[in-house]
Amino acid sequence: MTVTKHILVLHTGGTISMTETRNGDIMPSEHNPLLGADSFVPAGVELTSEEIFNLPSPHMTPERMLTLVKRVRQAEKDGADGVVVTHGTDTLEETAYFLDLTLDSAMPVVVTGAMRSSNEIGSDGLENLQSAIKTAASDESRNKGTLVVMNDEIHTARFVTKTHTTNVATFRTPTFGPVGLVTKDGVRFFQELINQEVCAIDHLVDHVFLIKAYAGMDGTLFDALPEDIHGLTIEALGAGNLPPATLPAIQRLLDRHVPIVLVSRCFNGVAQAVYNYEGGGVQLKKMGIIFCQGLNGQKARIKLQVGLSDGKRGQALADFVDNAVS
Repeated sequence: MTVTKHILVLHTGGTISMTETRNGDIMPSEHNPLLGADSFVPAGVELTSEEIFNLPSPHMTPERMLTLVKRVRQAEKDGADGVVVTHGTDTLEETAYFLDLTLDSAMPVVVTGAMRSSNEIGSDGLENLQSAIKTAASDESRNKGTLVVMNDEIHTARFVTKTHTTNVATFRTPTFGPVGLVTKDGVRFFQELINQEVCAIDHLVDHVFLIKAYAGMDGTLFDALPEDIHGLTIEALGAGNLPPATLPAIQRLLDRHVPIVLVSRCFNGVAQAVYNYEGGGVQLKKMGIIFCQGLNGQKARIKLQVGLSDGKRGQALADFVDNAVS
């Protein structure tokens, strides 16, 4: 006997719901072309669709992410077997990771999008949505955190990132690769992440910033940060190093008890305190900077903001952020 799975699709906007005009501009549609369509729904799935936002993904904010989290929590209470979120690709990885950090649920939550609008030749939106629904309806997807499904690949929200501005195969997981595939006959997982700590927050701490390091950098940008800053993430050079001229300004922030998280700006690898020279990782760690391993800058900032919003401070915050597997 086939069990019907009840899947809620929450549309938030993005290219997957946009249309291309005659002059080639891609713009939000007044009516989401995915709403009401059902020919792509896999067998054994009962689908409910809801447009919670209709936004280009650069318009997404942590406050809207939290609204999305609360809607997903309600969907589980209402008996949904899984939730799919359609999203613009520019900030998709940040929203997916926010969901991953804040949803304490066994229910599959899958985020997807498209690189080509609904009426472009070779549009990938319906295919990605169908694959995401298959994944959300699979029992194998339970207890795996938030997943990102694009181009027939299943990635963890924790490590996936957008790697190309226009290519349909843009979403990749550096270092580790995808955890599964969507095939014609189902969903296949090949690896699994260690469970992470979840923070079931209901509000957000603001003024958490992200700065990228560069050759010849000094303390100007750090000194320009507002007085009411709550946290800072730095994309550092190489394995986790900074130009020496940044150090006095960074120390001033630390003296004000501003938590600073450091990741590498490199596409692969993790930040480590291995270089012992002025501005090197060894010195930065001794100063009190938190090294975050395995995340890129935008996700480390999300993790820092979630941790602060959960009330974590001091060593508890450092333990939450400085964890290679969560």
